[in-house]
Formats: sequence, C-alpha cells, structure tokens
Amino acid sequence: MDINNLLAFAKGRGFFWQSAEIYGGTAGLYDYGHMGALLKRRFETAWLAYFVDTNDSYHLIEGTSVLPERPLVASGHAARFNDVIVGCTKCRTYYRADALLADIGIKVSEGASAAEIDEAVAKNGVKCPKCGAPLSNAKPFNMMMDLYLGPEKSDKAYLRPETAQSSYLNFYREFNILRKSLPFGLAIIGRAYRNEISPRQGLYRMRELTQAELQIFFDPDAWKVDLDAVRQHTVEVVRYGKSEIETKSIGDLVSDGVPGFYAFHMAMIDSFYKNVLGVPKGRLRFLEKGGDEKAFYNKVHMDIEVNVESWGGFKEVGGLHYRGDYDLTSHSKGSSQDLAVNIDGKRVLPHVLELSFGVDRNVWMLLDVFLTGNSDRRTLGIKPYLAPYNVAVFALQHDDGLLRTANAIRAELKRHFKVWSDDSGSIGKRYARVDEIGVPFAITVDFDTIGNDTQNSGTVTVRSRDDRSQTRIPIKELTGYLYGAIRFDPYKAFEGFG
Repeated sequence: MDINNLLAFAKGRGFFWQSAEIYGGTAGLYDYGHMGALLKRRFETAWLAYFVDTNDSYHLIEGTSVLPERPLVASGHAARFNDVIVGCTKCRTYYRADALLADIGIKVSEGASAAEIDEAVAKNGVKCPKCGAPLSNAKPFNMMMDLYLGPEKSDKAYLRPETAQSSYLNFYREFNILRKSLPFGLAIIGRAYRNEISPRQGLYRMRELTQAELQIFFDPDAWKVDLDAVRQHTVEVVRYGKSEIETKSIGDLVSDGVPGFYAFHMAMIDSFYKNVLGVPKGRLRFLEKGGDEKAFYNKVHMDIEVNVESWGGFKEVGGLHYRGDYDLTSHSKGSSQDLAVNIDGKRVLPHVLELSFGVDRNVWMLLDVFLTGNSDRRTLGIKPYLAPYNVAVFALQHDDGLLRTANAIRAELKRHFKVWSDDSGSIGKRYARVDEIGVPFAITVDFDTIGNDTQNSGTVTVRSRDDRSQTRIPIKELTGYLYGAIRFDPYKAFEGFG
C-alpha cells in the first residue's frame, strides 16, 4: 500500500489525520481518532508489559514536557541538537539538507557537516525544487522548541526533545528511594517535540511525537547477563561498513565483540517485534551505525528497522544505544551534584543502555504491515490484544428478541473487553467492516440462540477474523473463551526471558 492510500484509510476509519484539519492541516502534527487512540494505547500497554513489568528493577515514571535551559545545555542539546538546512535564495523555502539531497538520489551521511552539504550541492548543481532558484549556504538549525517561563520571560525553557532526559534527571532520587542496586531501569512513555524542517511520510517525521523509552543504568564492570537461553537466538543485522543483511546468532555477535548485555537486548527486541507485534521474519533488522552517523556519545548504536512498504523500504522505528556514562557525567557537571552511587562500598557512575521506540512510527508500521486486501475487502490482521476493539456483537437481523439478547451480551462483555456495536446492514457487510478495523472476533446472535427446541439454544456463533471460521459457543462460556484468545502474557512472548 502506498503512503497516500494508507493515509486515506487512516482518516476514513478513525485512526489519525493532520491536526487542525478543518483549517487545512499542519505538517508534522497529527491527531489520533477513536481507533488510532486505542491502537496507540494497545502498543504502549504491550511495550510496558514486555519491557518493564517483567523486571522488578525497572519502573515507569513520568517527567514534565517542559525543561529549563540548564539541563539541556548540560546534555548537549542546546549546542548539538541540530539538522543542517539549506534555504532558497528567492522563495525563502527551507529544506532539511540530507533529505533534499536524498530525494534526488544524492546520499550523504546523517551527520554531514554544513561544508559537506555545500560541496554536494555545488557538485551536483542542486537548485530549489519549488522555484528552481539557487540555494543558500548550508547551516545548522537547532530543532528544540523554546519558550519562556513567567510574565517577564526571564527564564528560558524548552519543550523536551526526547523523554530520556527526564530519566537521567530523576535517576539519583529514584535510585535512593528504591532498591539502591544496579542494574536499575527507568521507563517513560510520553511526548517529545522537535521543530522539524521537513515533516514527511505521515507519522514518520513529526514535530510532536510520542516515545517509549527504557534507560537501564548499570555498572559496566559488574553487569553479567546470562546468555544461555538466548545464545542460539538469531537476528538479522547489517554491521557497520557492510551493506548486506546477515543472520547472526547472539553467540556469534558476542564473539564478534558486541557486549553481552547489548546482544541480549537485541534478542529481546527481536522477539518483541516478531512474537508480540507479529512482524514477519525478514521484515525486521538491526542497522549498526558508526562514524558520522553514530551519535558521538554512543559506544554501540543500532537502529531498529522494519520494512514498511508505504515508506519505501526499511525505516527506523526504534534504537538500541549503549551511551556509556555520558549522560550522568554531563548532568553531574551541569548541576554540580555528584550523581555517582555507592554499591557495596564501591563508587559507581552508572553507564546507560537505552531502548528507544517511536510510538507513532510503530502505530503506522502496524497498519502498513497488517492491512491486507484492497478497497473492496480489507483486513487489519493485527494480534488480538493489539486490536482497538476486542470483540463485536451482532444481532443477525433487526428483531426485538435478537437485539435484546445481543444487548445483554454486550453489557456483560463490556465488563472485560472493548466491545464494538453495529446493527446496520447485512451480517456479511458488518463482518467486513469489523475485519477492516482489526476486530479479531465477532459474535452473532441468531434465532437458534433464543429458540427453545434446538441443541443450539443459548449458544452464539463466534467468528474469527483471521480464518473466517465460525464456532458455536454457549453464552455462559463466552468470557472465558475470549479471555483465553485475547489475553497477552508477556512472560510467554520471549523464550528464556523473565
């Protein structure tokens, strides 16, 4: 499915669309509708259950979206959170330089300097794509959104560019409140803000976005992860300096120099996408970055990429970053407070392993990967526990007896599940409508259900979205049957973990 068709589907079925749509919309800002808000929440809940709730040393916190200037100066964002841009000398349109060049087939690294961009523009005779005029010299543009606190605007602040900073700022207090042991994780699911020059590709590059991030603080001399359960687990990876995808076992990666704790989390992430989200084998890979493309503070940097057709191939949906002690060192210096901790009499300034996921990108990815068929008949075949609505309840016909029974079943099931209701049109059309929005099960009340003389009295038909099979189930057994079919158990999602 191409990007325009997916956007049309998302808008037409209540998933998402540009903010302030009635005023023409705003690039890079999206609102979630009734279906999209639920799908997004399902992803967040599954992520939290899998990565955080299964570990007693990991905890969910919530940080403010507004940060004062000093922490962001200390973190390096005030000086380095830049994209290189070029502008048109005539129409004054600005472009993200690497994206502009990529659009015409000229590849430069993500970390290319302004001088490197100017050289590429001059060498290839690149002009403004809007009006054809010459481009100005490239320059860095800081993507943070700034604001001022108070009526006198004396205190400068920013909308946070990433959720991770809130974990670093709260590490010392949380560590001392809780178990005072390492490794120790702080997770945040929340909003981040980036003043993107060229928002594009739907939810891929946004100005307001949601991140799900887990920062794991650890002693690099003491964190020994047991790899026995995952040593033979294989992942697809493109190592730095290579172009081909290789299938590597976790044991092989460790032998190649990848830290054991890092390789373990590669397996964990791989299983999340394949077992929890259901992404097919061959559509997920890790892309290792180095040189100018690797964040300067990262010791190991891999992007998590999924092959998303509407985005034109493999695109980043998350990242796994070994950040060393950069973050706590920076905030120790910036705040003049020693953030080192005492572990069994040893002073430790923890290192950080970051698991970072773009929630909006993953929501888009789920639609791209699991929406099949055409405009005449489409099915959103996502995992049952990710579906916005768990079950639909239909009366076969518009009959008072059937409707009363269907309403009673809905009322009972709503105690446990998100229930979709639809009494218009033929039963076939109603099945098609719920298939399209991903409802995994549809319950139909027919005349046998309310009859007195058949063996099917008191039973309903439960139809499966994925294989269209239909099974008669007693009404009194519905809750247990659906709970068993829909429930998500994070402990079973990753072999050997937890």
